[in-house]
Amino acid sequence: MHLYHDPEAQAAEEIAFADFLRVDIRVGTVVAADVYEGARKPSFKLRIDFGPGIGERRSVGQVAALYTPEELIGRQVAAVVNFPPRQIGKALSEALTLGFADEEGRVVLFSPDKPVPNGSRLF
Repeated sequence: MHLYHDPEAQAAEEIAFADFLRVDIRVGTVVAADVYEGARKPSFKLRIDFGPGIGERRSVGQVAALYTPEELIGRQVAAVVNFPPRQIGKALSEALTLGFADEEGRVVLFSPDKPVPNGSRLF
């Protein structure tokens, strides 16, 4: 079983609070979601609005198993915005959209349960 899909896995090694603060997790609203043709796993190319301070970022999300593009547009999601851009196949990902694996290993998006301003930081 993959580390991220194992609910019985032990907690990761302890880190300092300052290390946690270095990871910039923000909320944004999905403004575009397109099927990523040719991806190894069912994926979408997302465009997410993180508000005026960060702006829009592109992200590749392996979320096509549980979501449709129509369901994603307008949805708020959490993402890491301070990783360097990463080439994923032919697409460039500028933010890591966050989620949890369900019992079948499909990604369930992590998002606030009530609307918050785009760009709000997780703390």
